Amino acid sequence: IQSRMVLAVLITYLLMAALFESFLYPFVIMFSVPLAIVGGFAALRWVHHYSLFDVTAPVQQLDVLTMLGFIMLVGLVVSNAILLIHQALNFMREGMEPTAAVAESVRTRTRPIFMTAITTVTGALPLMFMGGPGSELYRGIGSVMTGGVTVSTIFTLVVVPALFSLLMDFKAWLYAG
Repeated sequence: IQSRMVLAVLITYLLMAALFESFLYPFVIMFSVPLAIVGGFAALRWVHHYSLFDVTAPVQQLDVLTMLGFIMLVGLVVSNAILLIHQALNFMREGMEPTAAVAESVRTRTRPIFMTAITTVTGALPLMFMGGPGSELYRGIGSVMTGGVTVSTIFTLVVVPALFSLLMDFKAWLYAG
């Protein structure tokens, strides 16, 4: 399972490298993945702890379907960072300074990012909280998606623009010197 997770991250990185025609921009985008994984594990821990006190439901474990949720999370959370980086690059092509382009991309893309995150989280909440026959199969996926998307969205709006701005400053320093 762990090798599949590494493979999913590697394929995602290489696909973005081909699309952006750069190895640096996808590297910045991939910083949203560890944040999502932390959020996914935190939500899974909370659901596991909650399931210990519910005698009617089985205890939530890190099972195969939950790991599938982590693999799906990789593809899902990079979309927010892609929106930010792509918009910043478009603004820079139009002649904006890199710092201003990054700030403007965050300003213009915050609403679509929150809209996507809110719909994803509210769609996964029933998987996390609804009981019934077979619900224990999907509770792990729901918790991973909910926690991962929530944490990743919040930190992606801060970490990815900061790293991209640092990368642009470093490239400017490298080419100036």
